[in-house]
Amino acid sequence: MSLRWHPAVMDAALAAVVAVLLTATVVATPDAGPADYAAVLAGSLALVAWRRAPVPALLVTTLCMLVYSAHAQPGPPAAFPVMVTVFATVRAGHRALAAAAGAVFLGGTLAVNLATPDGQTAQEIVQKTTLLLGWFLAAGVTATVTRHRQAYLVQVEQRAAEAERTREEAALRRAGEERLRIARELHDSLTHTISVIKVQAGVAVHLARKRGEEVPAALLAIQEASGEAMRELRATLEVLREDDDAPAASGLDRLTHLVERARSTGVPATVTVTGDRRDLPAEVDRAAYRIVQEALTNVSKHAGPATASVRVDYGEEELIVQVDDDGRANGGPCDPGVGLLGMRERVTALGGRLATGPRPEGGFTVRAELPLQEAR
Repeated sequence: MSLRWHPAVMDAALAAVVAVLLTATVVATPDAGPADYAAVLAGSLALVAWRRAPVPALLVTTLCMLVYSAHAQPGPPAAFPVMVTVFATVRAGHRALAAAAGAVFLGGTLAVNLATPDGQTAQEIVQKTTLLLGWFLAAGVTATVTRHRQAYLVQVEQRAAEAERTREEAALRRAGEERLRIARELHDSLTHTISVIKVQAGVAVHLARKRGEEVPAALLAIQEASGEAMRELRATLEVLREDDDAPAASGLDRLTHLVERARSTGVPATVTVTGDRRDLPAEVDRAAYRIVQEALTNVSKHAGPATASVRVDYGEEELIVQVDDDGRANGGPCDPGVGLLGMRERVTALGGRLATGPRPEGGFTVRAELPLQEAR
């Protein structure tokens, strides 16, 4: 607030100082009257508005100082308020009006001084007027330079903003092109292979049932996993081809299905959900699902015969996801693989915390704390 009022305070201080100085010249003038005091005070107070309303301030100061100079002949001090308002008027772009006001003031004071020389020679009067003319020209030139400098700064800021906007658009365009390239690569490289696996597994299941044989559990798991992989791949490709506001490919609404699939692969798993279950920010929902998915995959791959428990806690400010198992776990420091690194990257991107490592009672634990407010 103080910075906002700073120019007005400075203008008021300038007007007060000029009023005091000019009033002192009036007091020193023997035949000064009320009209002189009124002209000095009005012309000085007009400086309060020289920055915000330069044209009215110019007209008031020129008229008042001309009246004062015509009667008291104070000399150069009376020209100061007019010079200030000439500067402001030129800076505002009204050069012709400023030149006319300066010419009226200088011409009027020159005519009065020549008519009543008061002991001065004509040459001295012309020299003083010429000196004042130089000061007025300097004020006009300074104001013109200031105006051009301000316009240049505005233009530089506009160019910088335009350049920044152009860079952002180019970055977004490159990111979109890269996402499309990745989507094409994934489609061309994985879709066909996964489709073949799904079809072959389906054929094997069909033939086994046709012969009246019991279908191996592993074959059913392969069939289900390949179908789920196709669904996940299609959803991922849709996300890559859509904008950032696209819905999550997979979220905690599919948690039950994810756990059932883990059971079909031979990992007994349970789910516990606490707190007020509600809609989550898309990135948190997606990250929580992927963390559970990767943790259960690691249990089936590395833990040996083990059971897993999944716990999801909906808090007021964060979502806690924890997966524990009672299988084999290395008692030493955990060597993070690609899956754990991917978890950590997801959690870090959301401003959360991830803890992984062996459990004291045996097994392994993965705990992710995902803030909800930052994600929103």
